[in-house]
Amino acid sequence: MDRKDSSNKLVVAGLLLGILMAAMDNTIVATAMGAIVSDLGSFDKFAWVTASYMVAVMAGMPIYGKLSDMYGRKRFFVFGLIFFLLGSALCGIAQSMNQLIVFRAVQGIGGGALLPIAFTIIFDLFPPEKRGRMSGLFGGVFGLSSVLGPLLGALITDSVGWHWVFYINVPIGIFALFFIIRYYNESLEHKKQKIDWWGAITLVVSVVCLMFALELGGKTYDWNSVQIIGLFSVFAIFFVAFFIAERKAEEPIISFWMFKNRLFATSQILAFLYGGTFIIIAVFIPIFVQAVYGSSATSAGFILTPMMLGSVLGSMIGGIFQTKASFRNLMILSVLAFFIGMLLLGNMSPDTARYMLTVFMLVAGFGVGFNFSLLPSASMNDLEPRYRGSANSTNSFLRSLGMTLGITIFGTIQTNVFTNKLADAFRGMGGTGPMQDMGDPQQIFQPDTRSQIPDEILNPIIQAMSDSITYIFMLTLVPIAIAAVTILFMGNAKVKTSQETAEKSN
Repeated sequence: MDRKDSSNKLVVAGLLLGILMAAMDNTIVATAMGAIVSDLGSFDKFAWVTASYMVAVMAGMPIYGKLSDMYGRKRFFVFGLIFFLLGSALCGIAQSMNQLIVFRAVQGIGGGALLPIAFTIIFDLFPPEKRGRMSGLFGGVFGLSSVLGPLLGALITDSVGWHWVFYINVPIGIFALFFIIRYYNESLEHKKQKIDWWGAITLVVSVVCLMFALELGGKTYDWNSVQIIGLFSVFAIFFVAFFIAERKAEEPIISFWMFKNRLFATSQILAFLYGGTFIIIAVFIPIFVQAVYGSSATSAGFILTPMMLGSVLGSMIGGIFQTKASFRNLMILSVLAFFIGMLLLGNMSPDTARYMLTVFMLVAGFGVGFNFSLLPSASMNDLEPRYRGSANSTNSFLRSLGMTLGITIFGTIQTNVFTNKLADAFRGMGGTGPMQDMGDPQQIFQPDTRSQIPDEILNPIIQAMSDSITYIFMLTLVPIAIAAVTILFMGNAKVKTSQETAEKSN
């Protein structure tokens, strides 16, 4: 027994390393993007670096989940690790932006397997009374990655160069690979089933088109351009075709019958809503700290630490109390803290003290943390092992989709609000003259150039940036309120211990 427990701990270590790498990949790369563009050039293509990775990840998630149900978790988690490491090594040696884009897609092919399968393996390895603690630990690592990525990316890029943003994955991944191959002995039987090829093809095409439309719209092409409208149109056609294919398939990739389960359905909606809102904090707080407070990029990365601590605490509490309280009651605590935290952030101004920002982020992070441990568990609660991979991959897919939509929609709104408020401010100062004199507004992100901007020009820029970001925080209260209503429909289900399950069966 001791030997088995020791092996399980090493398996958990391997899974945690895999989750940490995959979850923080986009944020750590985004921080290094300025250095990458400076070195490789092709500024017009830099959006594809993120897009190619995200497309591969999101297209693969539901497929890997289903395949792991059919043929086993271990082989596909190992496959994902190998491809992720291969892609990371290739990205580090990329000599052009085109190469980097292709190698990021290779990385994404592997990354799509890591997150959903890791959580599913926990359910296979541990009895119900231990799953909560483990899922809390895993959720904490997921939350940690969302704020650790920007900080680590800045430190690595400034100290050793952007190549090591990718190279750092290799030693971490090798340890993870060793632990999984050596110590994970999969005992569950997996029944081979007919592969839903039509479902896989239509899903991949629809997701690819949607992701490219979201990533390229408003950046490479205008939202009303033929290219973006065409991508959305193809997405809609193939998404409808995917639904038709799934209804006819013997073993669909996403089993829609699971959505008849109230707990499963509400968990998916919540994953989407939380994904679309919590990412806003990680994206816009560093911008607020740099542009409004005038802090350095590294300091802006450190400012996310309170959110990280709150998120880890919330995730751990949510995991530990899964067997003692219902998912609904725990998520009510989560959404209350999240709502209050975002409300406080939405009422900030340039005069808000830094320590108050720390408190606000602790509160919001605490609320967010619960969803990382509770929603994957709720998705797989009371499901047979052969459906767990599909259930959890659906949850991961919808959270990632929510994050992508959240960044795109709220980011577009923030840019428009900032531009309009800046124009209004300088119009009140006497037309466009002062606005032309201010140069590039992004100078406020650089402490050296910021100090050279006259106060009559700097202050309106700071105020416009502050107002646009807090406006976005207030807007997130809408999806958070929808999440609060959704939580009320979760029912009284909770994780049943092995003893409770045995008593029920007798």
